[in-house]
Order: sequence, then C-alpha cells, then structure tokens
Amino acid sequence: MDIKPGIFEILFDKAESFGKTTYEISKLKALDTTTVVATSVVSRISVILMLSMFLLVFNIGVALFLGEFLEKIYYGFFIVAGFYLIAGIILHFFLHKWIEKPLSNLIITQALK
Repeated sequence: MDIKPGIFEILFDKAESFGKTTYEISKLKALDTTTVVATSVVSRISVILMLSMFLLVFNIGVALFLGEFLEKIYYGFFIVAGFYLIAGIILHFFLHKWIEKPLSNLIITQALK
C-alpha cells in the first residue's frame, strides 16, 4: 500500500533541497571571492617586489655616483638615506590618508565582487 506524501513532507523536502543549494552557492561565491582577492594580491606583490629590486639597485648606483662626486663613497649613502628619511616623514604626516583610503577601497572592492 502506497502512502501519498502530505503537503508538509513535500514542502519540507523542497525547503531542505533549497537550503542545500543555497549553502553550495554560498560556498562557491566565497571561493570565487577568495580566489579573486588572493590572485590580485599575489600579482600586485610580485610587481611591487620587482619595483623594489629596481629601486634598490638604482639607489645604490645613485649613492655610489654621489660618493664619487663628493670624493667619499659613504657621503653618497648618507645623502640617499637622508632623502628617504625626509620622504618618509612627509608620507607619514601629510600623505598617510591619501595612500590608506584608496588601498582600503581596493581591498573592499575586490572582496565584494
């Protein structure tokens, strides 16, 4: 003897199926967002690393050039270090918000895609 399922059993089965599907979709969206953010961060870090290496070698060259010009090699390194000290102070006091706000907006935008 077959017993026909009642309306509540059918509704319960559909709700359970909907819940499982919603959970799977949420997992896939989270995975997609994580992947986008991670790949964006990795690509930006690699570019920043290459630019940092260029700047390091360039600064050593400038310091050596200035040192040769001033007849004491270490004078060139002091001048380059002083330049970066002044630039760091300016960035810290005047441009901190100018750098922080776009960077935080970039991270939020990437996370909400």
